[in-house]
Amino acid sequence: MKDYRSENFLRAHIKSILNFYQANIIDPQGGFFQNFHDDGEVFDPGVRHLVSSTRMVFNYCKAYQLFGEQRYLDYAEHGIRFIREYHWDASREGYHWTLLDRQPQDQTNHCYGLAFVMLAFAAASEIGIESAKTDMARSYQIMEHRLWMKEQGLYADEASADWSHIAPYRGQNANMHTCEALLAAYQASNEPHYLQRALELANKFTRELAQQSDGLVWEHYHPNLDIDWDYNKDDPKNLYRPWGFQPGHQVEWAKLLLILHQFQAEDWMIERAQALFDRSLEISWDHQHGGILYGFSPDKVICDDDKYFWVQAESLAAAARLADVTGDPKYWRWYDKIWAYADEYMIDHQYGAWFRVLRKDNSQYSKVKSAAGAKCDYHTLGACVDVLQSIVK
Repeated sequence: MKDYRSENFLRAHIKSILNFYQANIIDPQGGFFQNFHDDGEVFDPGVRHLVSSTRMVFNYCKAYQLFGEQRYLDYAEHGIRFIREYHWDASREGYHWTLLDRQPQDQTNHCYGLAFVMLAFAAASEIGIESAKTDMARSYQIMEHRLWMKEQGLYADEASADWSHIAPYRGQNANMHTCEALLAAYQASNEPHYLQRALELANKFTRELAQQSDGLVWEHYHPNLDIDWDYNKDDPKNLYRPWGFQPGHQVEWAKLLLILHQFQAEDWMIERAQALFDRSLEISWDHQHGGILYGFSPDKVICDDDKYFWVQAESLAAAARLADVTGDPKYWRWYDKIWAYADEYMIDHQYGAWFRVLRKDNSQYSKVKSAAGAKCDYHTLGACVDVLQSIVK
């Protein structure tokens, strides 16, 4: 068995992910290509999504932080220029959600997108790109001014292009990634308002609202924050708003709670992190074929038996943090078990990087490895970085 806990293994694996994208990632006309087949061939070259544009900047900032190679800094700055020149729209103070050939296609304002703008510029600020601090602070101010629901204590998910209409939907996913971005902004700036808002969101979703759903985090809420049990019930595979409990989101919250605990330790954080991880993995681990299944229903029955790359990656990162903070060896066993599964089925040992989604029996659906808005190996690279930065001594 490989030593998945070793620094050498983790650094080499990050390099292998970066190497998959190396040949074809840069678009000389601006930004990054975002759609790749398994062999690295680019398709739909003009399609760009704010989520991938920002996540790729994050990837290269972390690569530069780890390896100190100038090319990674150059790539990060290349991606930042594209976000500023093509995604940002100063006239309406918003970011274009999607672009086609550098022209806006969907101008809807999404909290989810703004969260990744904040995350990308926090990562850029952390590696010394001073101008990124302005963009990071601006994304936060836009969210506070346009989407923060003060009386509810969370962010609205979506607004029209001109900000005139706030959609009634309330969801945990955008708020969870905002919590992640706020923690990154705090680490980059040491400004306490970022940490305080992250703490509020974590408390809201993992404690207060989770009381409605037997201690687990449900995805969808009505405007009054009662659970919407039926939202997207007919669309369980929705990319950003799937129906059912998402094991991947339970473990992401567990990881975020443990990061919060580093900065402002409160006893409930570790207990909640353990509960979210333990309960979701108990239900969703596939004892027949290995790996973590995608979703389960309110009565704890699997409702989506696909296996997504990001669920495995976030779970191993959370397991490592739990092992470190609790000293309980079962979390290291989980860490090694998840890695062994990913190593056998999820990682493409021929061309590099991870497959995006597999069937229950671990067979592939398609030859699409990365797709705009859906995958750029931010989760997989980020999980390795998280383990390296927080666990490897």
